[in-house]
Amino acid sequence: MKRREFLGAALAGAVLPGCGGGRRGGGPLAGRPPAPASALLTAGLPLRSLAPLANTAAQAGRFEGALAAAPASVGLVDGRSTALWLYNGLFPGPVIEAREGDRVRPALENRLPIDTTAHWHGLPVPADQDGNPMDPVRPGATRVYEFDIPAGAAGTYWYHPHAHGTTAEQVARGLAAPFIVRAAGDPLAHLPEVTMLVTGLRLDANAQVAASGPLDFAVGRQGEQLLVNGGRLPVHAMRPGATERWRILNATSARYLRLALDGHALTLVGTDGGSLAAPVGPLAEILVAPAQRVEVVVTASTSPNARFTLRALRHAIDAMGMGAYATEDLLTVATTNDPPAAPAALPGALRAMPAQAAATARKRLVLTQSGMGMMAAFGINGRLFDMNRVDLVSTAGETEDWDIVNDTLMDHPIHIHGTQFRLVARESRGVATAAPFAAWLDTVDVPSGTTATIRVRQDRPGKRMVHCHILEHEDAGMMAVLEVRP
Repeated sequence: MKRREFLGAALAGAVLPGCGGGRRGGGPLAGRPPAPASALLTAGLPLRSLAPLANTAAQAGRFEGALAAAPASVGLVDGRSTALWLYNGLFPGPVIEAREGDRVRPALENRLPIDTTAHWHGLPVPADQDGNPMDPVRPGATRVYEFDIPAGAAGTYWYHPHAHGTTAEQVARGLAAPFIVRAAGDPLAHLPEVTMLVTGLRLDANAQVAASGPLDFAVGRQGEQLLVNGGRLPVHAMRPGATERWRILNATSARYLRLALDGHALTLVGTDGGSLAAPVGPLAEILVAPAQRVEVVVTASTSPNARFTLRALRHAIDAMGMGAYATEDLLTVATTNDPPAAPAALPGALRAMPAQAAATARKRLVLTQSGMGMMAAFGINGRLFDMNRVDLVSTAGETEDWDIVNDTLMDHPIHIHGTQFRLVARESRGVATAAPFAAWLDTVDVPSGTTATIRVRQDRPGKRMVHCHILEHEDAGMMAVLEVRP
């Protein structure tokens, strides 16, 4: 395995694609064919800056803000309106930006016709503030979440619904947004910064969000147009030779992003849980699984008036031949006519990454499959999700090694709520390969026929979710309940 491929595999690990054969409860997205209208989205506009969520707190060290999840009508295709579900009427939703040590208190008002939640993806929050499916926000209700952001948590996160059986639908309709945590001593604070939220959108012939069908639930939603900050093939202008820090979030339902920028190398500086110990690169490509985030440093070509394409390269996620994604352009980097800038130097060290304590317990999770093709159903240890059943038990403060064994014909990105973990090794065909560097993750990709060993510790008691982050799989039952006991 090439090093860049292993790197991608190391990062691509927070979402499990493959949870079952159909959507629970039917609803407005069930059963229609895919739609051609997505191709009519206007392309080539400037890359949008995402709007921030206003901080209404009167005290320093606190963040308070109001979120409303509500239906909205948006003109995405000329002459037609598309019905979406949005946070505060924004597509994508507003960025929450806080600092380590802040007390965060967002209020979520549910104006949708169904239950919703706000899940603070990747953040180590108390179990009762996690926004998991056992804590729904009913239509017409408002839920105030409250949690502290601990030291060492600086990084790129996101928030999205996690309602029982309808997460894929709610995200497909537009409910997703970044959550950025900053540190006081960020060694990369001198670099210009760009946030890029990658989402998927599939519209039917009437320019409405298209239905999900059996194929979508088998291998994850297909045929989506990839958008960056809500725009199709946007243009990002850079001064020749300039160096920038990009925060890239994969908020698609099921699409793996094999990122490559024409004529440029990428330097990896952060993953799901924030900065690495030191920069890694140059890299020709980086694989980002659904729900994962990366922070990369890019130095633009010194050629003026040049154009380069950031692409999601072809990637197949299953052995059944149904989950292959063709190469798709994401955005264009256009250098300006300005004199070249001097490239910025990167520090050799980004943050301390001490060794984890030795594991004193071990778990084995087997990703299982029944049926084939569009009849395939995926589970964890042979079971589908039941929120009234505890599947796994851990003790708060205890370090564990988890062997996640993929016995299915698909790759699955597995996400664990409430904590971050490190990849220890991968095993394929009896050969184990150690992780090439230490990185904090909350999602680990587990390719078909392989085992990923992670080292994890939960510090807060309560019930947590463990699931595939291919959202159609999550909704169909590829999820387990982990009870963390004092």
